[in-house]
Amino acid sequence: MPLESESPLRGQRVVVVGGGIFGTMHAYFALAHGAEVVHLERDLVPAGASVRNFGLVWVSGRAEGRETELALRARELWENIGYDVPDIKFRANGSFTLLATEAEVEVAQRALARPGAARRGFDLMNRSEVLMRNPVIRGHFLAGLYCERDAAVESRLALAALRHAMIATGRYTYHAGREFVGLRDGAVVDHRGDVHAGDRVFICVGAYVSGFARELLESEPIRGVRLQMAETEPLADALTTSVANGDSFRYYPQFRTDALELLAEQESAAAHYAIQLLVQQRCHGGLTIGDTHEGDRPGVFDAPDRPMDIIFAAARQLVGPAMPRIERRWTGVYHQMDPARSDEVYLRRDVARGVTVVTGAGGRGMTLAPAIAEESFA
Repeated sequence: MPLESESPLRGQRVVVVGGGIFGTMHAYFALAHGAEVVHLERDLVPAGASVRNFGLVWVSGRAEGRETELALRARELWENIGYDVPDIKFRANGSFTLLATEAEVEVAQRALARPGAARRGFDLMNRSEVLMRNPVIRGHFLAGLYCERDAAVESRLALAALRHAMIATGRYTYHAGREFVGLRDGAVVDHRGDVHAGDRVFICVGAYVSGFARELLESEPIRGVRLQMAETEPLADALTTSVANGDSFRYYPQFRTDALELLAEQESAAAHYAIQLLVQQRCHGGLTIGDTHEGDRPGVFDAPDRPMDIIFAAARQLVGPAMPRIERRWTGVYHQMDPARSDEVYLRRDVARGVTVVTGAGGRGMTLAPAIAEESFA
């Protein structure tokens, strides 16, 4: 934690609510600034979207402007954190968006022509060039849009690895099984009635909120988004990059306008569940595949098979016959700023003296969390 020697927070106390990636990064940066940190998590270990994701540090599709600036800074911070905490398994592996039609190639060509292409490390490669860089991909595609700045961490390992690193400082206390039920100036109250006071307090709750936390956020311009993902048995070979298909152009702001203009309509079932294909190989060899972008419907707990059938077929079309069988699948919900009501990248609100809510970057939270936490202590 290299900032500690110049820390303006040395000797102060910071309280963080929420053990997901936002809360964990706020705790990490508070410690780097020399503070003592008390960290509260509702569950014994975080179980929300922060562990139910690809672990992608995804720069390529971010909207030009503030979102891209945050993503590029976060990419730099993730790499630095990876040196300090190797167990997060940071990999600067880049990504390919594989293009199966001439229309998808044209979307990629337009992205290459934009001023920010070089900063993202974009390069349009033909099929032979893609196979030289990532020979495991043996399915159908014409070309690939490479993004050098995309990277990955192990989402199921990263939070625990960061907590272990923070415990080693001697200035970090982690309270599991403590639900946030109230706040005061400079303090929060947990469900046991314990008051946790600090010089600064950050509330970084995820989408699974209830009671007081739900009341606190109910008027904010955020929405829940439901995802479905799966993990396969180990693939025999190493997938050297992250992989997406051309449908992902529809769901990332850097490409969306051109995709809506140039691409044929998405197949109706895929469009209904707002499906794109992302593939990321885990360190044990299995592939995480997904995902969907359905609006969350409270009370709906079932996970229909149809979306995963579509996702698996798309993955097999790109990876080829060596595509392993699915071993496990899961759903999740994340909070995202509602684009119909706000153009903010994430939600930051002061809700009492010294108490700030930071949430709402869902779908890009794993990517942006270090840069957002850095902003909190700027």
